[in-house]
Amino acid sequence: MKFDPEPQDPPGLEFAFAFRVKFSNRVKIGTVSSGFTRGYTGVVGGDVAGPKLNGIVVPHSGGDWPAYWPNGAVEFTAFYMLQADDGTQILVKNRGFRYASPEVTARMERLDPVEPHEYYMRLCPTFEAPEGKYDWMNRTVFIGTGNRQADHSIFRFWKVA
Repeated sequence: MKFDPEPQDPPGLEFAFAFRVKFSNRVKIGTVSSGFTRGYTGVVGGDVAGPKLNGIVVPHSGGDWPAYWPNGAVEFTAFYMLQADDGTQILVKNRGFRYASPEVTARMERLDPVEPHEYYMRLCPTFEAPEGKYDWMNRTVFIGTGNRQADHSIFRFWKVA
């Protein structure tokens, strides 16, 4: 049986919210047997704003454990908590990739300013929210972009319709 590979109903995107996450000093732990260098940075705090969620990034509630690959890619694996304006606690599991030229990567390592168009940074978070106002987040696919600064990052997220 033949099928038509042309997209008939491409998904839509709806902007949901953005996080500004403040980080502690970035540390490279060392190269592991899988061939990448493991890193760590703690989440110091931050804020959340948007049409679907407003609140804070709970201070000292988690961190990011990036894998620095030999080809220059950085694979993110972050876990931390949000607190909505109404007090609801929400767990974030944020995974993604960043890739830049060696020159841009060197500037990032020195904490020099880098514009978002100079690198690729995409994210695919999942959330664990309690039953109630925010449980829709548990069953929604999100995609996001990242903008890395010296002491914080800005993540913008869209719901996939």
